[in-house]
Amino acid sequence: MATINLGAIKFNWKGAYNSGTSYAVDDVVSSGGNSYVCIQAHSNQAVGNATAYWNIMSSAGTNGTNGNNGTDVGTTITTQGDILYRDGSGLARLPAGTSGQVLKTGGSGANPSWGTDAGGSILAVSHKSTGDTYDISTQNRTSNYTFTGNSYEISALTIAMTPSASTSKFMIQLHLQGGHESSYVGQGWLTYQVAGGTEYAIASSGTRGLTFRYDGADFGSSNAGSPSTACCVVASPATASAVTFRVRLATANSGHSWMINRSFNGATDTDDGGYMLSTMTVFELAGANSTVVNTNTNNTKT
Repeated sequence: MATINLGAIKFNWKGAYNSGTSYAVDDVVSSGGNSYVCIQAHSNQAVGNATAYWNIMSSAGTNGTNGNNGTDVGTTITTQGDILYRDGSGLARLPAGTSGQVLKTGGSGANPSWGTDAGGSILAVSHKSTGDTYDISTQNRTSNYTFTGNSYEISALTIAMTPSASTSKFMIQLHLQGGHESSYVGQGWLTYQVAGGTEYAIASSGTRGLTFRYDGADFGSSNAGSPSTACCVVASPATASAVTFRVRLATANSGHSWMINRSFNGATDTDDGGYMLSTMTVFELAGANSTVVNTNTNNTKT
């Protein structure tokens, strides 16, 4: 009976190429991230001699001129958390970033990188409101009516916040339900103070500088009407310490008061719809995400 040599009926995996090993046809080895199949029995014939003794079976990729110079993924990414990406010439490793970082793209033609998540522009919000009624006759009659110690603080609206970074800015929104009696003028300031230091008012100028004012409301009857004062300013205290924000009021004549949440004779006009509410809200803004063109003057309290 004739004898038929069937040869190998499957490929024989031999692991990494070894120059001291004798290889038979259909033996398969790995080298440099590629796989090679033996096509002629031999020993000590490197896989680089592929045309005579080896054929390439699979390649990790080409980054040379001979078509079988691949990148071994297993040797490119070596550590838990590594990310494989392609740079300008081939596969590359991006090591894991630090805890809390996010993966950022530099756009087309740029490599990815790790970076800090800046989050949104609003980092924190603090809000206070009061329905208390106020008859404020504290007088400020200085030569230029700028911010002085003779300024009443509505403490129910005072807000203290500690910024997350010294670059943070603060947007202060005030809405007072009330106004000043018709004679003279009601003066108002939004102020900030860093960790018990100097208190500054955000004012229009250094001469007769106010944040807001009210003049001419009719509080002569029990009808409280619907007077209101609203403003919004931004402060840049440049600190990581606690900052206190206040609303302060004064009048040019103690006989003519600010009236908050009430009328001149004390009525709150509840029979026509209930009590009024005054509010103040402070937003901490990320400095890098906030563009503020500030022409205000910071007046020091005297």
